[in-house]
Amino acid sequence: MRRNSALHNGTADGGGVTPDGEPSTSTPEGAARRSAVAEEQAFLDVATARRDRLTEHLQVELSSEAMDAVEHSRQRILRQQHEELQRAREGLVFGRLDGLDGTVRHVGRVGLRNDAEDSEPLLVDWRAPAARPFYTATAIDPQGQVRRRHIRTTGSTVVGVDDEPLDGTMTAELVGEGALLAALDQRRTGVMATAISTLQREQDDIIRARATGPLIVQGGPGTGKTVVALHRVAYLLFTHRKMAEQAVLVLGPSPRFLQYIGQVLPALGETAVVSATCDTLLADIRVGREESRLLAEIKGRALWQPALEGYVASLLPRARELKLRWEGDFYVIDAATVAQALASAVQGRPYHRARAVFAEQVHHLLADAVAEQRETLMNEMEEGFEDILARVDKGMGHDGHSVRTSTGSDVNGLLSEEEIEDLRTRIAGNATIARFVEAWWPTLDAETLLSDLLTDRALLARVAPHLSPEEITAVAAEPAAWASSDIPLLDALADLLGEDEAPRPQGEFVADHALRQRGWVYGHVVIDEAQELSEMQWHMVLRRCPSRSITAVGDIDQAEAAHRHTSWAQAVRAAFGDRWTAAELTICYRTPREVMDLTGPVLRNAGSHNAPPRAVRTSGIAPWERTITPAELAGAAVEAVRQLQQRWQGGMVGVIAPAAHIAALLAVLGDVPVLTATQSKGLEWDATLLVDPQGIAAEPRGWNGLYVALTRCTQELGQLILTP
Repeated sequence: MRRNSALHNGTADGGGVTPDGEPSTSTPEGAARRSAVAEEQAFLDVATARRDRLTEHLQVELSSEAMDAVEHSRQRILRQQHEELQRAREGLVFGRLDGLDGTVRHVGRVGLRNDAEDSEPLLVDWRAPAARPFYTATAIDPQGQVRRRHIRTTGSTVVGVDDEPLDGTMTAELVGEGALLAALDQRRTGVMATAISTLQREQDDIIRARATGPLIVQGGPGTGKTVVALHRVAYLLFTHRKMAEQAVLVLGPSPRFLQYIGQVLPALGETAVVSATCDTLLADIRVGREESRLLAEIKGRALWQPALEGYVASLLPRARELKLRWEGDFYVIDAATVAQALASAVQGRPYHRARAVFAEQVHHLLADAVAEQRETLMNEMEEGFEDILARVDKGMGHDGHSVRTSTGSDVNGLLSEEEIEDLRTRIAGNATIARFVEAWWPTLDAETLLSDLLTDRALLARVAPHLSPEEITAVAAEPAAWASSDIPLLDALADLLGEDEAPRPQGEFVADHALRQRGWVYGHVVIDEAQELSEMQWHMVLRRCPSRSITAVGDIDQAEAAHRHTSWAQAVRAAFGDRWTAAELTICYRTPREVMDLTGPVLRNAGSHNAPPRAVRTSGIAPWERTITPAELAGAAVEAVRQLQQRWQGGMVGVIAPAAHIAALLAVLGDVPVLTATQSKGLEWDATLLVDPQGIAAEPRGWNGLYVALTRCTQELGQLILTP
């Protein structure tokens, strides 16, 4: 392990050290360290006491009777502040900046005010602009700082400090190198932890980047892609408070991955977040079967978006004369008027919303027709009555100019506005009229519609002419249950059809409401392992964030999905065109150099033109191999896992194997994670046992999968090589 003693010990010179690497207490360095620890302990005590007072104050305010009168948004803010303070018990303070002007700022998990409202903050929130030099200042660019200090704590106790002079007397490749490497050396627990105290400059640049358009982040194994994505969520919600009203959607590759990262955002104080996979975005739809890579690739293509748009457009009714019955009489709305009403109703609206607009127009047109016919009848009656009176006058010898009164001819027969509005209301509530509109413009169901389409070869050929006859046959022969690639198609159809969104119950958290609403528009979307998304899945993301405030992180060289793209430009062109920004993470923090040295040939076999990220740490443990026969696989795996677990007690051991071996290994390895390369994406363990790497390489996109499998460990990699 490469460690800079000056960084680790907080001094610029060497000196006596204890067996665990700390300065001896009898040396000047040891005394300086004790003094620094005591100084930071005193500050932590003050900050903790302040946090406790603020927590108690908020608790009292939230439980008071007066709280009932406080508006809902204010209640939500107070509860969030209380929750943030509650969660900040661990790692409350982790950094300090000493400015050239003599100012001292402490950086922590949350911001804390001093008792005096107009004074400097007691503790600066890590997301605040004032905290940025803690992550980005260097000896070359000190940003007004003379020293950065990393403060290591356990509970409410300071256990160590790591100082970095920023005056040019020392240089280091990494920010807070001692704290970072100490964190990387910790045992894995199967749950991802926050990294706010050890973020690096290139990571912080991405976390704080503008959120005005798609940001695509390329990062190889161990570069902290997931860390960056999740901390960016916390930063954006802190910086753009209104974003919390819309929530942020975090898309991961699998439920296991979401479980792994599940504690990060709550630990950072963020709750306005919905976590999902592309398969779970439709709340009422469940994937019921696996599908072939061929079908997944076909149905992931962007061609389905315009195909489905044309399909739904073809289902709209065509203009014709409508004959409606009202109170025993028939009324005709001519074809030209119907055509005009149709065009006005559609105007880019989804199918069902256009139908509702058209139905309302029909109610108005029918009411107008009824009123017009009544007026005509009254006019005809009046004219007939005038003729009768004229004949009577003539028979009585009148000259036809006599004044007649109270004949009723002064009543014009027109309905008042109130009467017409009442008529429209009665028409709108009439079941017969509703049945007529339903028959002419029927309500449609996305699942039924897609099922009909995918099983009808002739319809498929007409709707999706770019598919070959062989591809149409393959699609039409699918089983009935939904597969993963059907979800984006269902989502597209549901969007084109439109649906009524339920009102948000009073007091419901925005994330809970958003999760139940297919049409919810999010303030931001974060995608991890984004290289796996098909073109139709990218469209599904875009529908949920039409503002394009999207952050996607991934490694194009780890792509294993059935789609054909091999570059980010190909992956996102269908959704974003050329309107997206690229960023890159270049340093591998997690995977040791001994393991990363194995990845070059694997990447070349995968057809990559990228260099693997640069590893900045070593574990001192060379990767090892054991050659076995298939008959020896179960016993060898059990023994290898046992040995790894002994060496990494308190940590995690994971097993990665080809899909063909998973069931057999699960049967003998008990609770040990046994995953395919695809299932292991985004996860990490202290040690990885890689079973039959040649078998993984032989799977579809297998070299990409092997690249994933090789890079899951933080310390040790073992491989079981199968011989025939």
